[in-house]
Amino acid sequence: MTARIALRSGAVLRLGGRPLVMAIVNCTPDSFYAASRSPSVEEAVERALRAEAAGADLVDLGAESTRPGAAYVPEAEERRRLIPVIKALRKASRIPLSVDTRRAAAAKEALDAGADIINDISGLEDDPALGPLCAERGAPVILMHKRGDPLSMQETLAPYPNGVVEDVRAALERAAERALEAGLPRPRVILDPGIGFGKSVEDNLRLIAALPALRSLGCPVLVGLSRKSFLGAITGRGIEERLAASAAAAAAAALLGADILRVHDVPETVDALKTACAIRGYIRIGIGGGGSF
Repeated sequence: MTARIALRSGAVLRLGGRPLVMAIVNCTPDSFYAASRSPSVEEAVERALRAEAAGADLVDLGAESTRPGAAYVPEAEERRRLIPVIKALRKASRIPLSVDTRRAAAAKEALDAGADIINDISGLEDDPALGPLCAERGAPVILMHKRGDPLSMQETLAPYPNGVVEDVRAALERAAERALEAGLPRPRVILDPGIGFGKSVEDNLRLIAALPALRSLGCPVLVGLSRKSFLGAITGRGIEERLAASAAAAAAAALLGADILRVHDVPETVDALKTACAIRGYIRIGIGGGGSF
């Protein structure tokens, strides 16, 4: 997808070339990858600035862990963790900032503090005020698919009635419709299939392979697969040893049409995407400019 998304800070997200790299900065003490945890303001800002220097196009700040088995945190605690980081980072950088929140009140305070984008894992289902807020503020919104909540989503993985690709695509289409009805224009609605959120290893692989079908909804597509458990199931490696698998999966997602990759390891992912996209250019040449890439 080719699109130019102007942000509140004056920055612009340009989609259509190399997929954008979104750096994960977890303002939490309990995210699933321990090396990504930045519980203090100083640690979070330092991690974000390192990511920017390494080539990140935008940063995603989260103050509520959504790892399997995690319980939601009170809104007051989410805001206590999040808002000081946004304010401090805005003094040091103009990099586009995404905020991972399901709550309109937290999103409003985050946007007031300098955030640009809202990343809602509930796809505008948890808080009906969030969509209208984003429309009013001109903030792009990322809508993710999940089944269940993080506390229990991976405990019982029932089959998807119509197949995971068809059911996730239909759910994302409904999420996009909620955003459009709230007043957001389609290019500012970004869809995320929710890799690892209520899905088996095979489900995750099917969704990555089906990215062209998700892109057919007409919205940019974000994929977050960095260091997730399905990569461990494939490789037999623990979280700390999944860098190579994460880079390989990111490259595959890029070739299949992902517009944004949400990652822990910025420099390695940037290199993987540059390489994948260079090869993609020669695939186009080799097939006379046609094909699905």
